[in-house]
Amino acid sequence: MTLRTLLEDAAAKWPGSIALKYRRDNAWQSRTYGQLIYGVRQMAEAFGRLGLQPSTGQVALMLDNGPEWVEIYLAAAGAGLVVVPLDPKLRAPEVTHILQDSGASAVFTDTRHLDMLEVILPGLPAVRFIVVTDGGSEPLAPIAGRPCYDYETLRGSVKDVPLCWYANHLPAPQDIASIIYTSGTTGKPKGAQLSHLNFCSDALGSFEAIGDEVTPSDAFLVVLPLFHAFSFTANLVVPLVKGCGMYFAESLRTVGEDIKTLRPSILIAVPLLAEKMFVKIDDRLKHNKVAQLLLKAGFGRLVGKKVLKGLGGRLRFLIVGGAPCPVHVLNGFRRLGVPIVEGYGLTECSPVVSITNVHASRVGTIGKKLPNIEVRIAEANEQGVGELQIRGPIVMKGYYKNLEATREAFDGEWLRTGDLASIDGEGYLTIRGRKKALIVNREGKNIYPEEVENALSRDPLIADVVVVGYTVGGVPGERVGAIVVPNIENLTAAHGGAEPPWEKVGQLLRERVRIQCGSLAEYKHPRKLVIQREPLERTSIQKVRRCLYQGRLDE
Repeated sequence: MTLRTLLEDAAAKWPGSIALKYRRDNAWQSRTYGQLIYGVRQMAEAFGRLGLQPSTGQVALMLDNGPEWVEIYLAAAGAGLVVVPLDPKLRAPEVTHILQDSGASAVFTDTRHLDMLEVILPGLPAVRFIVVTDGGSEPLAPIAGRPCYDYETLRGSVKDVPLCWYANHLPAPQDIASIIYTSGTTGKPKGAQLSHLNFCSDALGSFEAIGDEVTPSDAFLVVLPLFHAFSFTANLVVPLVKGCGMYFAESLRTVGEDIKTLRPSILIAVPLLAEKMFVKIDDRLKHNKVAQLLLKAGFGRLVGKKVLKGLGGRLRFLIVGGAPCPVHVLNGFRRLGVPIVEGYGLTECSPVVSITNVHASRVGTIGKKLPNIEVRIAEANEQGVGELQIRGPIVMKGYYKNLEATREAFDGEWLRTGDLASIDGEGYLTIRGRKKALIVNREGKNIYPEEVENALSRDPLIADVVVVGYTVGGVPGERVGAIVVPNIENLTAAHGGAEPPWEKVGQLLRERVRIQCGSLAEYKHPRKLVIQREPLERTSIQKVRRCLYQGRLDE
């Protein structure tokens, strides 16, 4: 099974079903599965005309979500080329590193990035040409001496010719489909090599784990960027398996209106998005006396029906990943009859490793492993906590051109996740923290930063927090420190409508940290507190770049 065969099967079974819906020229437009596969075949034929071959290098894709992203990706991967998805928000040095490391021979992008490419391409001799998706009908000038083509013109040039190049380039399941570069939360990004088999196995295993709840009548609202492995598998590969619709939100700002208009049945989100949605819903319900009475009486589903009407009326469940989802959000949605399926994974595993079942979840855990993989807890301590390791068809082939990192990532056939976890007698997995983030104090006690962060993040006066270990005078053993971003809006409201002086903010937050840590052992309490107004640095899926803060509090 390959991504190409998934598309071909979907187009054969549901040719008239909507595959893509997107906003263009101030109107919602759509493409059926029949139209999608024809566009993919056209684009692949254009690749052949440009001289691309599976052996000539990789194809870089630096675009926002949209039909072009899907079409280019499926055309390239379906013809045996390797796609390197890039975050369009990356800066020049980051783009340079990925293009150089991957050896990309072509870049598919839009006109926003041409100035940057003009600067960096002289140092990237492997890049042969650029294709832009919004170039218009006018001929495009070369960029740093490389030909520049318009996407629509290129595709249209093969409209009436036999699509034989695509037919003659069929990838095998074991062939690499993507090199996806890690988000860089722990340092310099590395390129994880993921095969067609990896992605297909991950999607099929996820279906079985969820409870086979997805049907061809479902429509996914695509909000998260497709260049990220979680969104790619959940928002593209999974719908392909079942012939579902992929409805693209216009932007993060318009998600609320897009849900009402597009009426999706499934939403893939990161915890931050799910929490923002819940806060808005909860605020409305707080001012509705009837709703409050019904909730107290245990009739949350009746309230939920009205809530769902405001969300298009079809939303059945949310799938949340990328980071732990706050417990009050999980319970809040479930009380309204909208369960949250919470997953855990990493890029190197395509990415889903475990996921909660729609009908049988356990709050505080990451569910059970996918049925088609194996997991183990390596070097477990007396509490049963050790490193989570994975083996199975979802695991990457290794890091591209980085044998040293690949060796470090594996223990034989087992992938080292770097995450500390435990597993109970029923098979439920619980993540305890990052192995590299673990704080070991001078008494040898293990402190998981995530546990402290979860306690502090419950406070309404704290907008964001990262907990790190710090050393004093180079003496072995760490102490617990925290970098806290205050919620200025809530602080202002609590201070009578006027923003309190910064000294007062510090005093208030120190007291709140003390209170919120009351349920934790004393040795887990932050001994140093740094308060900053600037938001914490995060990845594209809102993970804190912890590596930027480790060592910052050392004395």
